[in-house]
Amino acid sequence: MILEEGFLSETDGVLTLKNKNTTLGFVRFNNKGEVEYIFVNPLFRKKNLAKKLLILVRKKTGKKIVFQEPISPLGSKLLKSIERWN
Repeated sequence: MILEEGFLSETDGVLTLKNKNTTLGFVRFNNKGEVEYIFVNPLFRKKNLAKKLLILVRKKTGKKIVFQEPISPLGSKLLKSIERWN
C-alpha cells in the first residue's frame, strides 16, 4: 500500500512504513488490537506517523487499541492523544 509518507507493508502482525531510503516507523500488534511495540524513526517524529499506524491497526482488527505493558512515557502520551477516536 502506498501512503503519502511512503510504502506500507504488512507481515505477521507488523505494519512497516518505509520510504525509498529508510524505515519511517512500524507497529507490532495482535488480532485483539493489542499493540506490543510501536516505533517511529526520530527523524520523522511529530508528523502523526504513530497515529496513522494505529489507525491502520484499528481498521485492520476492528478493535479498540490497547498497549501492552510496560508503557513508556511517550506511549502514555500517544494513548491520550488517540482517546477521541479509539
